[in-house]
Amino acid sequence: MQRLVIAIDGYAASGKGTLARRIAGSLGLRYLETGLLYRAVGAIMADRNLDINDEKEAFNVAKNLGCDSIDDTSLRGSVIGRYASRVAAHPGVREALLGFQRDFACGSPGAVLDGRDIGTVVCPDASVKFFVTADLDDRVRRRLKDLVATGCDVDYDTVREDIESRDHLDANRCVAPLRPASGAHVLNTSLLDRERTFDTAMVVIMAAIGAESKDLRE
Repeated sequence: MQRLVIAIDGYAASGKGTLARRIAGSLGLRYLETGLLYRAVGAIMADRNLDINDEKEAFNVAKNLGCDSIDDTSLRGSVIGRYASRVAAHPGVREALLGFQRDFACGSPGAVLDGRDIGTVVCPDASVKFFVTADLDDRVRRRLKDLVATGCDVDYDTVREDIESRDHLDANRCVAPLRPASGAHVLNTSLLDRERTFDTAMVVIMAAIGAESKDLRE
C-alpha cells in the first residue's frame, strides 16, 4: 500500500477534529490539527503586542514556527480562534506554513491532517478527502459545551456570533477559502452521530486502501 494521506476539512465545531484523531489512532497514522499552526501565530503576535493585521509581521512569526509552539492548551480559546482566522487570511502566512504541513504529510507511514484547506491546497493529491459540516446550532452547542468544560464563562449568543464570524472569514478570504475539495466525501454530523460518522469514513478509507493495493499489484 502507498503512503496513506487523509485530508479532513470542515467548519469550526463540526466534529472534524474528533473524527481525524479517531481515524489516525485506528490506522496508526500521524495526526496534525493544522488550525493550531494559525492559532499559534495569532497567539505569539498577541503576546508580542504585534498588529494582527500586519502581514509582514505575521509572516515573520509563521516562518519561524516550531512544533513546540502548537503544544499549548491555551491555544483553544475563542479569542485565539478569531486571531487565527485573521492571520490565516494573509497569503504570506499560508505560504510560510504550507511547507510545514506538507512535510508532515510526507512522513511515514502516512498522516491525517484536519483544517480548512487540506484537500484543496495542502494535500490536493491526498488518498482520501473528507469535508465535515453540521448545522450552525449544533456546532454552537458543541463549542459552548467544550468551552464551559474548560472553565470559560461564555453564553450561547457569544459563541454563535464567534462561529458565524469565523465561518465568514474562512469562506470569504481571497486565498484558500473554505470549501469542499474536488472528490471530497461530505459528512454531515448533524445527521450522523459519532459512531456512524466514523464508520462511514472508515468504509471510504478501506475502499481507497483496497484500490491503492490493487494498483500496486498491477
